Amino acid sequence: MKIPFVKMHGIGNDYIYVNCLQQTLENPEQLAIAWSNRHTGIGSDGLVLILSSDSCDFRMRMFNADGSEAEMCGNAARCIGKYLYDFGLTTKKSLMLETKAGVKQLALFVNADNQVDLVTVDMGEPILEAAHIPVDLARERVINEQVFVNDEVYDITCVSMGNPHTVIFTTGIDQLDLPRQGAAIETNELFPNRTNVEFVETLSDTHLRMRVWERGSGETLACGTGACAVLVAAVLNRLSQRKATVSLLGGDLEVFWDEASNHVFLTGPATLVFKGEIIIN
Repeated sequence: MKIPFVKMHGIGNDYIYVNCLQQTLENPEQLAIAWSNRHTGIGSDGLVLILSSDSCDFRMRMFNADGSEAEMCGNAARCIGKYLYDFGLTTKKSLMLETKAGVKQLALFVNADNQVDLVTVDMGEPILEAAHIPVDLARERVINEQVFVNDEVYDITCVSMGNPHTVIFTTGIDQLDLPRQGAAIETNELFPNRTNVEFVETLSDTHLRMRVWERGSGETLACGTGACAVLVAAVLNRLSQRKATVSLLGGDLEVFWDEASNHVFLTGPATLVFKGEIIIN
């Protein structure tokens, strides 16, 4: 059986996209593991399914490279917007996308060739209550709290953008042993659902630089929800204005935390890499 797919990325955060509007993909958890393998599969940070929705224009499901299902992904949401418009599945430039983290609104910016090159995602309100992130600390909010993980001390700020993030402001992020440190924090007992981990340098009050260890995928070139969590955490720690550029290994994202609505807006590119078919038995 041949399954058509598209490989896309948002500043290097790459996923395999499958149109499931008129077909059902069985065992997506196992397919995510097999297809994400960069040596024996297609190679990606995970698998994204585009589905119909009873309440929105479309619905997404996403699976990390280890097969675990995630709530949503800002970079993937932008790529879905491009996929739907560029492949003629919609003519709308404003879309409502159903995710496991709630409904997200996409604004598509179309170039002179009638192709989407930028997308803004309304990521909704950040969740700051520790019990709802969740973080197993006796605090209402976790802002610049000192914790010990494997005998190392970290000052953490925790934010959920529909999925959990642990943000650590530091220096020298290029010298981090991220596979060791990120994995240790991700799986620490403080985080019942595990956590994404961001290490951040403050370059100015409008420019942040980060590396991310994604829950279920390891280090990736970019993470949209992570960039949003980093901006929120920086504002809470009085390190940033509410609008800033967040630089990741794969490129830059623009993030705005609107005080009036309390919503976080993520803007960045979406890029098609290639199309293909993969055989499943």
